Amino acid sequence: MTSSERHRYLEHARDLFNQGEYWLAHEALETVWRSIIKEEEARVWQGLIQAAAALLHRARGNRHGTVVVGAAALQKLAGPQQLEIEFETVHFRAQLARALAGEGDPPRLEFRNA
Repeated sequence: MTSSERHRYLEHARDLFNQGEYWLAHEALETVWRSIIKEEEARVWQGLIQAAAALLHRARGNRHGTVVVGAAALQKLAGPQQLEIEFETVHFRAQLARALAGEGDPPRLEFRNA
């Protein structure tokens, strides 16, 4: 995947995620994840994919799916911001934890400041 193709997928995934289209965002994020070779980077992408799935479960009222998939997402998103990941993940993870606990709105997926 070229850099420009990756950026297009990420913009598309961000837009879908922020519109609440979690299943479609999940699919777009998986396209990028499949192109990753480094295990540590792939783990964070898996966390973002699982975040989308957990929020889909939340929107559908599936508490068990929200808790189980959400916990897996939070675990994979733990730690400092990785430079290879274009999206901001530290604040995102905190917002996700609050949303999954029923204490706030779903997080927004945003590009990190360079």
